[in-house]
Amino acid sequence: MRPTIVRDPLWKNVRLDETARQLVDSAPFQRLRYVRQLGLAHLVYPGATHTRFEHALGAYHLASLTTGLLAESGSLREVDPVEVEVVRAAALLHDIGHYPFSHALEEIGAPHHEEVARPLVTRGAIADILRRALGSDAPNRIMALIRGESLSPLQGLISGSLDLDKLDYLRRDAFMCGVPYGEIDVERLLTAIAVVRDPDTLAHSIGVAEKALSALESLLFAKYQMYRNVYWHHTVRSATAMYKRIVADAIARGTLRAEELSSLGDEGLLSELKRRAPSPLLDALSARRLHKRAIQCPAAELPAGAGEWIANDHALVTVVENRLARERGLPPGAILLDYPAKTQMLGLDLPVVRRSGAVVRLTSAGLEGAIHLPALSQQLYASARWLRVFVADRIELPTHAVSQLAAMSASDVRARLRNDAALLD
Repeated sequence: MRPTIVRDPLWKNVRLDETARQLVDSAPFQRLRYVRQLGLAHLVYPGATHTRFEHALGAYHLASLTTGLLAESGSLREVDPVEVEVVRAAALLHDIGHYPFSHALEEIGAPHHEEVARPLVTRGAIADILRRALGSDAPNRIMALIRGESLSPLQGLISGSLDLDKLDYLRRDAFMCGVPYGEIDVERLLTAIAVVRDPDTLAHSIGVAEKALSALESLLFAKYQMYRNVYWHHTVRSATAMYKRIVADAIARGTLRAEELSSLGDEGLLSELKRRAPSPLLDALSARRLHKRAIQCPAAELPAGAGEWIANDHALVTVVENRLARERGLPPGAILLDYPAKTQMLGLDLPVVRRSGAVVRLTSAGLEGAIHLPALSQQLYASARWLRVFVADRIELPTHAVSQLAAMSASDVRARLRNDAALLD
């Protein structure tokens, strides 16, 4: 059967085999047409209206290209041919469980999108397609790949230091935002990928030729620049903080159920919120009247571990925000704290084939004769991540007191709340 051709603005022709076409036509996958890839970034970069649907097609395309190159080089001689098809399907389905507006809802405690994907992949229409085409165990094998738990030698293509997901989203996001930050030598990386024997475990896994280390550097710098200038742009984070608070408040009041979130698209969720949980904060977000920065500080200038409760404990953050607003005679939601959830700038842990043919592991210790990428990754990460306080109207807040509050542990913050002590002296 002839493949289905889908025109893509980034990779041009994406060829879908019959299994992929059926998966794309399924209702859970079609929902991704209505989930923007970059959440609320379109409020800053108007072109950032591309969706998880396009990104999933791009990841599938790169998986098809890469497995084709691996087959040509002989790297797949010891890999079951069905495993290749399973990996391509995993690339297509890796974001099937994403919430509206990207990762934001995971920051308020909603289950991770990979866990949301489990029932979508292992039950219903998608599972039926996978079992017919790839075997009865295909849904579980694909979930293991998506979660990074598979023993497949091709696991690294789906979840790992050099997974195809990030190669697509960095290039696609930069292209659609109209910024020059996401330039990656994708072709060099794809041709340098190989299935090698891991020097530590002796198992077969995805590795990369030493000649591609400069392209790996381009991947690190691209990710850093995209986080600093797009994903964690202060205006994007302001809109995200408002959105998180709106949804969390609606769930807390019982006007929205957390279980509904993964079945909606971006506009569908906004429509439900306007119908069930109207609020001044929602009106402001819809009209792009966004909170402004009152205070900000890069992670590099904070003590180690400071502010992590702001990133991880949204319930506590809401209580603190309400107290701060009340202390200044402001309504709830007028002051918002934001510290992006911790992520790796580029987790490097993969085998490298040296020019001599020897296989070594690139880890946090770095690699002789190359830029110390792991250490550089941590430095770039600390300069891209900022703790911010956003306010609806310009007010003066004591910077030193906010820094002290961020440096407290969650238990110390709760103690001050119980004692009814002022949070900002």
